[in-house]
Amino acid sequence: MKASTERKIIRWVHILFSIPIIGFIYGPVAELPYAANAVRFLFFPVIVLSGLWLWKGQWIKKHLLN
Repeated sequence: MKASTERKIIRWVHILFSIPIIGFIYGPVAELPYAANAVRFLFFPVIVLSGLWLWKGQWIKKHLLN
């Protein structure tokens, strides 16, 4: 896979998984236990990991995976 394609996919995952955070902050999602747990334990970690990969992915590939 080309680097530009990988970056586009990760960027869209990062953006799409950020949408439930808005519902958690401004909507009634925080009051629903299953939805709140999904945001806390699924969506937020994926957002953090994808953001770190977008930021430091080149360094990780260069230093840790070789």
